[in-house]
Amino acid sequence: MYERCELFTRRTAIGTMDKISGGVAEFVQCTCSLDRDILTPRENPSVSGRDQIMPDRTTTVIRLEDVVRTADEFDRLVSQALPVFLDRATSSTKRFLRETGQWADDVAHEKFVLRWGAEYLERFLVCGRSEVPCRPLFLLDSFVAKQHSQPDPFCYHPDLLTPLGRYLDGLVARAVISRDALIALYHHCYGMGPRDVIAITGLNELESQRIYKNFRRWRDSGWKRTMDEIGMTDVELEELVVQQQRHPQRFHHETERLVRFAQAHYRKSEPDHYPCLSRGQWGAMFSEGHGCDYRLWHLVLCADCIQTAWDLGRNGDETIGKPRVELHVRP
Repeated sequence: MYERCELFTRRTAIGTMDKISGGVAEFVQCTCSLDRDILTPRENPSVSGRDQIMPDRTTTVIRLEDVVRTADEFDRLVSQALPVFLDRATSSTKRFLRETGQWADDVAHEKFVLRWGAEYLERFLVCGRSEVPCRPLFLLDSFVAKQHSQPDPFCYHPDLLTPLGRYLDGLVARAVISRDALIALYHHCYGMGPRDVIAITGLNELESQRIYKNFRRWRDSGWKRTMDEIGMTDVELEELVVQQQRHPQRFHHETERLVRFAQAHYRKSEPDHYPCLSRGQWGAMFSEGHGCDYRLWHLVLCADCIQTAWDLGRNGDETIGKPRVELHVRP
């Protein structure tokens, strides 16, 4: 699941996004070395529009609305045209928000559509490979339209525009593509440290060492990078802390509601063989010592299952109690 990070870096794509205007046809002209599987953009001002062809053996002109026939060809084309695809996904999201009366011309909404354009593109990079042969440009359009055609699309939820909603949505979304962020959710949502995570998931000694590294990388750079990508400012983060201190009961209730809401949405990214289990089924998994990834992934993304299985992997460790949602804003 984490290979998605290698296919697409949201920050790079957003930072290099170009505004593309004009008709449906988008073109990417690439130089393809005969002995290396690398494409490098190259200008050719003498050839334009739909008259572009393959001028020689080392140059490939790719039209994004044309058919690609292999997964490798899909990856190659999309990797060269990330700014185009990101702009298209973002523009589609903005258009749908306008047409449903949920758009406002402010910075928060602009950040919001960039965030969801990148989210849709990340998913498209993964699922699109299984759709070849296909026309990538139109496949992206249909993918985004399908998300927006749902009765209650996740990105339309008004609470996601609040600082708390943006914070939780961004954290959980990052956890889907980053192991460091996934492990950090145990801390941000439940207040756990590395020892607690190891105990509650029943990891062995070898697996346990990775948890400490995940926490360290997240504190050193992962959290700050994710906050920048979400668009959370220091003022907004401090305001969350103040709200939590001034109105703890109300803040906790709202946090738990949004955590469960985000968890339910992003669990759709789980493999089909990662369903919720009964206590007996969790117990069998722990006692037989298998399903490490299953436990790490599913328990932190399901508030019900983590309460069902919380004491099965402790091995006599009584230092942790039954987990409850308790937001920790900072790492």
